[in-house]
Amino acid sequence: MSHRKSESSPHSSSSNVPLHPPSRGTLCVTGHNLLFSDREEGSCRQFLLLLRNIDAIEKSVENLSGYSGTITIKCKDLRVLQLDIPGMEQCLNIAHSIETLSCLDCVSEMYPFFHRPSHLSLQDQWGLSSPEEHYSQMKELHDRWRLSSVNRDYSVCPTYPPAVIVPRDITDDILVKVGKFRQGGRFPVLCYYHRKNGMVIMRSSQPLTGANRKRCREDEHLLQAVIDGSDKGYIIDTRSSQQAQQARITGGGFESKSCYNCWKRLHRHMERGKALQESLIKLVEACGDESHSMDRWLSKLENSKWLSHVQTALSTAGLLAECVERDGHSVLVHGSEGTDTTLLISTLAQLIMDPCCRTLEGFLALLEREWVQAGHPFQQRCAHSAYSHARLQHESPVFLLLLDCVWQVWRQFPLALGFSEALLLRLATEAYASDFGTFLCNSDQERCVLGVKERTHCLFQDLLRPSDRDYYSNPLYECTELAIWPSVHPQSLQLWRGFFLRWTQQARHLEEAQEGIRSIVHEHVEYDLGRNVTMYNALELWICFSEFLIIITFIWSSGNLGVQCLAHGHFDMWTAGTVI
Repeated sequence: MSHRKSESSPHSSSSNVPLHPPSRGTLCVTGHNLLFSDREEGSCRQFLLLLRNIDAIEKSVENLSGYSGTITIKCKDLRVLQLDIPGMEQCLNIAHSIETLSCLDCVSEMYPFFHRPSHLSLQDQWGLSSPEEHYSQMKELHDRWRLSSVNRDYSVCPTYPPAVIVPRDITDDILVKVGKFRQGGRFPVLCYYHRKNGMVIMRSSQPLTGANRKRCREDEHLLQAVIDGSDKGYIIDTRSSQQAQQARITGGGFESKSCYNCWKRLHRHMERGKALQESLIKLVEACGDESHSMDRWLSKLENSKWLSHVQTALSTAGLLAECVERDGHSVLVHGSEGTDTTLLISTLAQLIMDPCCRTLEGFLALLEREWVQAGHPFQQRCAHSAYSHARLQHESPVFLLLLDCVWQVWRQFPLALGFSEALLLRLATEAYASDFGTFLCNSDQERCVLGVKERTHCLFQDLLRPSDRDYYSNPLYECTELAIWPSVHPQSLQLWRGFFLRWTQQARHLEEAQEGIRSIVHEHVEYDLGRNVTMYNALELWICFSEFLIIITFIWSSGNLGVQCLAHGHFDMWTAGTVI
């Protein structure tokens, strides 16, 4: 294990302020962490950074004589640290150590395998629920659906869990044949059962029809079994019609009307991969622009197209939910591989329709089921964030896009979700660099091979500890059985300031103030009802204070304009979405 110490003076650069004001102290680099200890008189501050969180490192000479050097560390959670280190040679050695240790590719050497907090035990249950437990809890499913162990050795689909839910009439032999007809073996499986009308959401990868329009009778039979007793079903393809047609050239394809005559295909183009990663890079660059030019900021924000991706994801998820909830039809969702945009919209649709998915435990269970167990390749997609100079390979911020979409819903419906923004921020950070093993690897099979469940701790279990539960819960939460329909109008969508502007000086003060507001809200919610302080009063207090804090800086420079913004912000919170 590497261990290097140095005298240094770290401080923030540009708008990022993890340490403010700049401090002098000792820097210690270990095999997995960077630790800075403040040596100023009367101070005992420490700053701990997981090396896996480092996205890029830049080195420079501080002065012409070369007596000192500067290391700029850009993190995956968008923090930027600047270390001023005396001695150019020592500076370069430290930079080399940090670069090497932050780029470890061997999963079993990463920090989660060494993290041993005193409040957790490796004997504790890993995860919140298994597919078997989930199926056993859904009694309504048992007449028409069964739990199949056809993938128990991961031979049919290496990215599926060992057990999946399929139509009762479909045998394992049929599933094996269907797996050969779907990319990566991802045959259609059930991911959601709508209790109100018995309709379901299925997900899969694209069919391998190819240029010769190959058929698979077993695949057709499986989908027919899904809608047995219904006149039709919908297939939502997260590619454009042109992209689906072009996929046939490379062996992919889509479900033709002639072979799947009871299914109506809907195409909704959603960006992923390189395009989505480049969008994130442009957005982060815009957020770090210090030109203070309004035109420049708005132009960069628009050119990043990030909010367009948010809008597309929410509108496609709304379409999926509408097919199930309002039209009363089952839906199959897929794109190409079925591990990115497919999971994104199936998750959001469940959040819209199912109140169980909106509680703190329910939301974490949803993420575990639809992302961890369903085979989202976290190791590949979250290898780098927005600052890396490395050539893009498999990186794509699909999970971050999901969290942004959930935040938009959370902002539009402040009473409907049982968790706080703090939970979303924590998940966004943990997906890229974590003490826990939840987001390690690309599939359940990889975690099984490396013993992740036996040798690391589960993040979701840790988030539900009594000591943290209050912090990650929404104090205004009121359960509703109704579906919540988020608005996707441009005026209703906002930049997720809590994440993309998280490390600005203004955001730091807002976070402190909002924590104070949280305490006030708690006091009002729990206050004697005889004093006529209701949940509505608490909500109004929360919204007024929150919106006031966001626009307070504009009041100083814009006079009455700031007051107008405050009134508009209060109104927008109520009109952004619809509950039906």
